[in-house]
Amino acid sequence: MPFPRPASIRAALRRPPILWVLAAVAVLALAVSLVLAGTVQRGPGTQESGPPTAARPTEAAPEGDDVFRPAYHLTPDEHWMNDPQRPFFLDGLWHYYYLYNADYPEGNGTEWFHATSTDLVHWKNEGVAIPKFRNGLGDIETGSAVVDTEGTAGFGKGAVIAVLTQQHDGVQRQSLFYSTDKGYSFQGYGQNPVMENPGAEHWRDPRIVRDEANNQWLMLLAEGHKIGFYTSRDLRQWTYVSGFGQEGLGILECPDFFQLDLDGDPAKRTWVLAASANGSGEGRTTGVAYWTGSFDGRAFTADGGHQWLDGGPDFYAAVTWAGPGLDDAQPMASRHAIGWMNNWAYARNLPTNGWYGAASVVRDIRLASDGGRPALVSSPTAALQSLEGAPVQVPGGSIDGGLALPVPDSGAFKADVELAKPADGTGEARVLLQSGGTTYATVGYDFAAGRAFVDRGGDAAAGGSGLADQADASRVYRQERSVDARPAGDTVRLTVYVDRSSLEVFVDGQALTSLVFPPAGPKEARLVAEGPVSLKRGTVTPLAGIR
Repeated sequence: MPFPRPASIRAALRRPPILWVLAAVAVLALAVSLVLAGTVQRGPGTQESGPPTAARPTEAAPEGDDVFRPAYHLTPDEHWMNDPQRPFFLDGLWHYYYLYNADYPEGNGTEWFHATSTDLVHWKNEGVAIPKFRNGLGDIETGSAVVDTEGTAGFGKGAVIAVLTQQHDGVQRQSLFYSTDKGYSFQGYGQNPVMENPGAEHWRDPRIVRDEANNQWLMLLAEGHKIGFYTSRDLRQWTYVSGFGQEGLGILECPDFFQLDLDGDPAKRTWVLAASANGSGEGRTTGVAYWTGSFDGRAFTADGGHQWLDGGPDFYAAVTWAGPGLDDAQPMASRHAIGWMNNWAYARNLPTNGWYGAASVVRDIRLASDGGRPALVSSPTAALQSLEGAPVQVPGGSIDGGLALPVPDSGAFKADVELAKPADGTGEARVLLQSGGTTYATVGYDFAAGRAFVDRGGDAAAGGSGLADQADASRVYRQERSVDARPAGDTVRLTVYVDRSSLEVFVDGQALTSLVFPPAGPKEARLVAEGPVSLKRGTVTPLAGIR
């Protein structure tokens, strides 16, 4: 199906605003307080029956805040956010920017909002770093910020250089902004744009990579159905050198380009090209597609077809980056990644109040052999452990009849469920998230099909008036999403990060990211099964908030 993307947010925020119809009922505090049926293991050698007590402390939503405001995901304090901009590390801080519109929904255009972090978990919103509509070239859209260590651009060693798209009257151009205060504020280059549009409708989202092997800067641009490659010595003058075309994935956006060591072996260093794309032709929605291959300093050659970084509906415009002290010329065994947790099919029709949009948790990605083919595998970044409270254990055994899960009052937790494969290789287990007697989201695993899935067809957004009058948006929202996941052993481990309006599921290196909006009513969660599926072990861990 077509998606609203004449120019992503650029076009979406220029269309007449769609009326937001927020939840009509007063939603109870989005907390889940459940009773575990049966026996709960509380510690070595100790068992007791009855309801468990969720680990403490737990945190409710800040007083006066919207009940759907995430506890541990980055959101704007108010107004609109979308595309992330790749972070960089400088003087002990991660500097991260995201597209922001303080005039939403009445006004148009985005600008770069600045956030900082010491650990990629706790974020501090610093304010607008590059404001929109200041130089006559339009608003401030997606691009790249890099630390120009050697001062190649002429603004001094260590200057932070941002090259980004500006759009005016539908024409997309690339402009340069520079910062001499470590990324807190930027000035526009006096000869912007540094790249004039050659007559292309889609010509945006520059991704800048330092190519030390060839002593050059490399830029990737999203150019409709292809990714253009450009080189420069000074970040100001750019030369087109090649293009990588791909049909069948809609209009490509937000490219990324990096190296990873296959199976952790530096001798198998591999290039990865990624871009946000439309997977509707494959029964998917929008997401992040990627190719593995080689690069000769001018052109990328893929070694096969595309794959997908996340199987959920709400992981888009993702960026990846190396750890502190490493840049794109010094890749490591893994990289960090973060995405915009939303979908253009329904982004402007969700029941949040005063704030719109969230970032995913930071995850770590690495490149592993999968049946002889390199594939990216994802896991939640280890720094998220800093949010964890004391886990409550769920004993192993039969799931026949169902088990309640001891989730905390905060509505923010991690559930780890390890399932034993039935002897006949069939059966299905599901974690049901319920509110007011309705299952609003289901996370499951089908042993026969070898797939994990998420369904949120009963949540407040799926049933709300914001989507009811838009058949296409409602269909995209309600559709079940899945990933193939066939672990080598006899167990399957589902790790589910639940926040007040999202789910992020990790299984066998695959990820499923979904927004979910619980309707009003008493909250429950249960583990149920079809067939002889048993639970080997399980834990539920409360997660602290970051606000």
